[in-house]
Amino acid sequence: MTRIKRGYIARRRRTKMRLFASSFRGAHSRLTRTITQQRIRALVSSHRDRSKKKINFRRLWITRINAVIRGSGVSYSYNILIHNLYKKQLLLNRKILAQIAISNRSCLYTISNEIIRNPLECLKWSSRRMSSGKVE
Repeated sequence: MTRIKRGYIARRRRTKMRLFASSFRGAHSRLTRTITQQRIRALVSSHRDRSKKKINFRRLWITRINAVIRGSGVSYSYNILIHNLYKKQLLLNRKILAQIAISNRSCLYTISNEIIRNPLECLKWSSRRMSSGKVE
């Protein structure tokens, strides 16, 4: 009986894994078992951090908008500004507002002043929120 040589499929799979882990240090780029472990760990981390990045950027935008609003000495808060934006049906998201806040503060002030024409409307909203616990 003649000798049967193994195929190339397993070798090709391991080569592909080694190419993925070629930038890792030490045994994490040389040994097949540790390469598979580190590959799984790297992919899990990248998947987790893709959603974390979205959360962190949203927090950054909110912080920037809030800093500009509080620095201007205006009597209303970030929550009231966002609520009135939605009420007036203006399509400005937090990313755009943060860019406006950094590049052109006076433009953000004019937007906020245009939104809040009637200060009684804001007081009515905040008192309704405190009394019922949720916004209608």
